[in-house]
Amino acid sequence: MALDIDSQAVDPQGNPHSNASSKWFRWISHLSLTRRILAINIFAVLLLAGSLLYIDGFRERLIDERLQQAQTEADIIASALKDAAPALRKSMLTAISSKTDARLRLFENRPENGAIIAYDSWVQSAPRFQLINPDAEGWQRRFARFIDDAIDWVVGAQQLGSFTSFDARSQTPDQLLLAPDRTHVISSWRLVSPATKTVLVLDRNARDIRRLVRAERSRLGLILAFAILLSTLMSIFLARTIATPLKSLALAARQVRLGRAREVIVPRLPERHDEIGELARALSDMNGALQARIDATERFAADVTHELKNPLASLSSAAQTLASVKDSATRKQLLTIIADDVQRLDRLISDVSDLSRIDSQLARTTFETVDIGSLIENLIELRLARNPELGAQIAFARPKTGSALSRGDGNRLGRVFDNLIDNAFSFSPEGGLVQISCTRARNRISVAVEDEGPGVPASARSRIFDRFHSDREGANATDNHSGLGLSIAKAIIEAHDGSIRSEPRGKGRSGARFVVTLPALET
Repeated sequence: MALDIDSQAVDPQGNPHSNASSKWFRWISHLSLTRRILAINIFAVLLLAGSLLYIDGFRERLIDERLQQAQTEADIIASALKDAAPALRKSMLTAISSKTDARLRLFENRPENGAIIAYDSWVQSAPRFQLINPDAEGWQRRFARFIDDAIDWVVGAQQLGSFTSFDARSQTPDQLLLAPDRTHVISSWRLVSPATKTVLVLDRNARDIRRLVRAERSRLGLILAFAILLSTLMSIFLARTIATPLKSLALAARQVRLGRAREVIVPRLPERHDEIGELARALSDMNGALQARIDATERFAADVTHELKNPLASLSSAAQTLASVKDSATRKQLLTIIADDVQRLDRLISDVSDLSRIDSQLARTTFETVDIGSLIENLIELRLARNPELGAQIAFARPKTGSALSRGDGNRLGRVFDNLIDNAFSFSPEGGLVQISCTRARNRISVAVEDEGPGVPASARSRIFDRFHSDREGANATDNHSGLGLSIAKAIIEAHDGSIRSEPRGKGRSGARFVVTLPALET
């Protein structure tokens, strides 16, 4: 059973932690995918929420407008009073105060008595505005004022002086103060008559500034609340559509890793046509291939065990008998049997080793351009050089040089063709003919090896490429084959994107015909 251990991720360049190369962002790897999606989407909305803090610019523009409005009104009224007779000033102020929400006062500065109020619109009529005592307001307004002060502190808003009374005279003709209820009080002083030092004072409580600012904040707050709610719901939905299937796939992969591949069903998610669906189907196919490979490995181990027992049993029997036999001819025969069994075991072990390593070796091999015609021609020349009297004739229909080019491992492909030629000679009768042809049709190269032996039964054509399958009736050679030759050939050819099959020779001719097809290079 596999151990549940952590492994260090290494990128193709050999750098560990390639997905978290920066130390500043490495902490993100500890967050789940759901939290990452939620955090990113909420962060984007919170950036918009920053506009709540910077609505201070809207308030500043309102203050400037109201201050300029008070200045303009004070200038107009002071100019009108300056040109009017003193007896008409009070009636003019009464008419003006009825049209505005400001408090108008007229001060006359007499050195012997000090400044006196010549006119006060609040005395002539009811006050047009009233400053509210904050202690008498409810908790909602007190909380609203707290929010106003907090936002002003965060954005570093300009600090205004506190309003104490309407009689507090500043050194500037225009002043802006904050009343106890955090509303703005604007006062404008204008000189009407230099001779009598008559001064007009216009006071206004610009409550609409706070009301408009809070209204804008409320509307923006509702929009942000809705945006945050929508972003949260969408983030959760998105995270679940991504994280939930990934968790299922990770759980299945973990169970496979722990050695429970047979009982694991990797979800294929056929209803999803996105990248996660592709990943699910790829993992499902990979799990199926893994199970098939495990089954094949188990069958292979069982087959190897079975095949090893046969020569070992024969060898053991011959060795036990040899100890008790005195006849020299019989002892010689037993020694021959022992030598054959040892040779058979050596061939079997070598073939098993080659078959088990073909996939990994071909995966590391760099394919090169191979001229299939020249390769087969060289194999035939080497065979004739080793054994001039083969017992059978050979005919090779060689293609034009450079026409049958393919990409592959020349040594491995040579082993395939050498194995097929060897089988053809071993089954051919004395004086028979082994025919080899190599042709190219479009983008495929076809190599056929035919002999005049007993041939392959139709019922066995699908099984002759199985491991340890051997049907050598009628062969000339001594049975020294492992039954893995065609299995090895099939593995090599399929690793080269080719195919190998057994066909009848046709036209009533006896014998076997093996056809190998390989992809051809463009010429």
